[in-house]
Amino acid sequence: MASKTPVGFIGLGNMGNPMAKNLMKHGYPLIIYDVFPDACKEFQDAGEQVVSSPADVAEKADRIITMLPTSINAIEAYSGANGILKKVKKGSLLIDSSTIDPAVSKELAKEVEKMGAVFMDAPVSGGVGAARSGNLTFMVGGVEDEFAAAQELLGCMGSNVVYCGAVGTGQAAKICNNMLLAISMIGTAEAMNLGIRLGLDPKLLAKILNMSSGRCWSSDTYNPVPGVMDGVPSANNYQGGFGATLMAKDLGLAQDSATSTKSPILLGSQAHQIYRMMCAKGYSKKDFSSVFQFLREEESF
Repeated sequence: MASKTPVGFIGLGNMGNPMAKNLMKHGYPLIIYDVFPDACKEFQDAGEQVVSSPADVAEKADRIITMLPTSINAIEAYSGANGILKKVKKGSLLIDSSTIDPAVSKELAKEVEKMGAVFMDAPVSGGVGAARSGNLTFMVGGVEDEFAAAQELLGCMGSNVVYCGAVGTGQAAKICNNMLLAISMIGTAEAMNLGIRLGLDPKLLAKILNMSSGRCWSSDTYNPVPGVMDGVPSANNYQGGFGATLMAKDLGLAQDSATSTKSPILLGSQAHQIYRMMCAKGYSKKDFSSVFQFLREEESF
C-alpha cells in the first residue's frame, strides 16, 4: 500500500466521475476539483479531499489525471490563472485523458516540461459503461520511460492501456477511432431505418446484421434503435452516454487533422456535418446514437 499516495483528479463529468470512483476502489486517496462544485459532493461525502482550483490539486498531489470536455477547458486547467502549472511540483506526472487537438497536447507537454514535470496524453475509448466497469481503453502518448508509472494508475480504470508513441499520438488514435465510430453509427442508423421501412422487425434485423458481415460495435453493443437492446441510451430516450455535441467536437478535430495532413476523409466530413446539424436541431444533449431518430425525422435528405 506504500504506493497509494494521493492522486489528483480534475473533471468529474459523465466519464471522470466513474473513473475517479475506480481509483478509489483501488485504494487511492483523491484530491478532487471540478468547475461545478456539485460534481464533487459525493466524493466529499465519501471522505475525499475537495479543493478550489487545479493549482491546489497540483500543490497536494504529484500524480494528476485530467478529464475535460474540450481543448479550451484543458488549456484553462493547465495554463490558466489558477491552473496546474502555477503550483506543479518537479517530477509530477500529469495525465490528460480529455479528447483534444493533438497540437494542444504537444503545446501543454512543452509547458509542463519547462516546469520539470511530465505530461502524457491518454484519451479513452469505451464510453460511460466501460468507465463504470473499469474496462476503458487508454491510448497513451508521451515519454516511453514514464509509461509504466502512467499504466499503474490507468490500469485501475481500464482493461487496455496502449502505448502509442510521442505526446499527441494518443489523441491521434482517439480521433481516428471516433471518426470511424461516427461513420459506423450513421451507417447502422441508416440500415436499421431502411430495414424497418421495408417491413423488417428491428430486433430481427439487428440479429441478422450481428451474425453477418455488416456487424459493428454500433449494431451489436450500442444499437441506436429504441427497443432493440436494454441498457443503452436508445432504451432511455437517448439520455446519458456520449453526447452528440462531443461527437461533433471530435469530428471537428478529425477535420482539422485531415486538413493539416492533407488526408481525404469524405465520410468523416459528411459525418461531421450530420452531427453539427443534429446539434443545431435540438439533439446536442442527447447521446450520439440519436442520429437514428434524427435521420427518421429528416425526410428532406
